[in-house]
Amino acid sequence: MTGHKECFKEGTRPDTILKKCTGNEQRCLQLLMNDKLSHFVPKLIRSIELDGECYVELQDLLANFENASVMDVKMGCRTYEERELDCALRESKLRHDMYDKMVEIDENEPTANEKTLRAITKPRYMIWRETVSSTASLGFRVEGMRLQDGSVDKNFKTTKDEEQIAEAFMRFASSKKIRLKYLNRLYDLRRALMQSKFFISHELIGSSLLFVHDNNEAGIWLIDFAKTHLLPDNTKVTHRRKWELGNHEDGYLIGVDNLIRIFETTTSRTSERESTDRGSTNQIHYQQDRVETYEPSYLAFRIPAGK
Repeated sequence: MTGHKECFKEGTRPDTILKKCTGNEQRCLQLLMNDKLSHFVPKLIRSIELDGECYVELQDLLANFENASVMDVKMGCRTYEERELDCALRESKLRHDMYDKMVEIDENEPTANEKTLRAITKPRYMIWRETVSSTASLGFRVEGMRLQDGSVDKNFKTTKDEEQIAEAFMRFASSKKIRLKYLNRLYDLRRALMQSKFFISHELIGSSLLFVHDNNEAGIWLIDFAKTHLLPDNTKVTHRRKWELGNHEDGYLIGVDNLIRIFETTTSRTSERESTDRGSTNQIHYQQDRVETYEPSYLAFRIPAGK
């Protein structure tokens, strides 16, 4: 669905996968094994070397699900690192390829001058790109989903309307019982994030939440930490404040809050394919969240070829 398939191999056990070490992935996973978030990340088994390259062996998050539906949600209000933008700002080179990418999505976006030049700078493209989807406005965007029937949907590049997103969530999880399980998991995740030493000391860029469910169970895990960095000395973030170059805010909690809010709205609706198991649904109630308001690449390996 997303990511690079060449980064993944079958694990040494039926319930594991191998992922090529990139960026800060291995270091972050090691720290997270002893953090409040340990139950929200794939278990790190070990690191091994294959054909001269380093891999981490991870828990296969789909192993305990039968015919699972999977959704990758990219978190945060930006998906580029501050140093990426800083380098781009210093270059300020006009890029015809990025202009072409822009007009492919929105031909009315370029200014009159940009249309004359048929080129834009990389910083212009990087900042604009986040406004096309729900990344800048909601703090997350749907990267793609695979449903139980095997169909794959990656057509979310310009999806930013909340109603469209809610409808996508209901299509992904057509059973209200499953949506309530996701909602409870999101409440628990937010609580764990607020208590996490790792979360308060890191800037999370390009990380995803992996949603997985079958007919009975549902789970959410944090994945993809290659671009997650330890904050500079004497730098504190809320994961909520508006980002400005140099403050290292990532908007992660903005995304979690909006996911919770949108999933809450879906609990009062009935999808077209709503589960007929009304009895079990009625026995599940979403928790009253007590958290203070101050506040994948993985999928590439699991998607069958041709999907």
